[in-house]
Amino acid sequence: MQHEKIYELLERKYKEYDSASFIEADPISVPHRFSKKQDIEIAAFFSATIAWGNRKSIITSANKLMNLMGNAPYDFILHHRDNDLKNLLEFKHRTFNATDTLYFVEFLKQHYSKHDSLEAAFLQSGIRNSQFETLSHFHHYFFSIDDSATRTRKHIATPARGSTCKRLNMFLRWMVRKDKNGVDFGLWKKIKPAQLLIPLDVHVDRTARKLGLITRKQTDWETVVELTENLKQFDSKDPVKYDYALFGLSVLDGLRGI
Repeated sequence: MQHEKIYELLERKYKEYDSASFIEADPISVPHRFSKKQDIEIAAFFSATIAWGNRKSIITSANKLMNLMGNAPYDFILHHRDNDLKNLLEFKHRTFNATDTLYFVEFLKQHYSKHDSLEAAFLQSGIRNSQFETLSHFHHYFFSIDDSATRTRKHIATPARGSTCKRLNMFLRWMVRKDKNGVDFGLWKKIKPAQLLIPLDVHVDRTARKLGLITRKQTDWETVVELTENLKQFDSKDPVKYDYALFGLSVLDGLRGI
């Protein structure tokens, strides 16, 4: 497909899928339940972290976790007592279990006791650094607590190991991007949309390869960079907006018309 036709297709599908109607059936619906910045951040972080598998089951699990926190995650993170943590022992989503949940809670408690926003956790390597450096540093920071759980490391990816970091990139998209339709929150201002990388899942990967936007045989960190750079040809300031189009073309359209 010609470059101009790809641009027209992506723009059309972006405008079609970037709408309030997208929210209900997507994990982003969970943080949309909240209005306080920190509640949104925490709900989004957990929802993105467990975002693998069926979207309906992801939403169900994330909502269950918010319920276990009394639907006030920020207050729970900062002020819970040891006895309150017993409620979390019943939480499990696929391989994300109570051990992982408790470690996440401890990390968030330590972070929010020093910072007003989770954005600070992604700025410690420097605002202008590459996303490789940003996400690598975040991984190191996240597991800097004494006695960090070894098994939990698989739930926070790092590009240093070649991971696509799909869930972290999706979380960052939610927090950084802001558009008139209000799907993404745009809460964070120090990280710019132009710095973001595409959240690469199997659906986005399938569509992008069909359109010739990915030539790399593997699906890894370098593939994410390649796809994002190609999308910058269509919108250099906000390349990850096409996540909607690429995802929707696969899941909702079944790749019809490509």
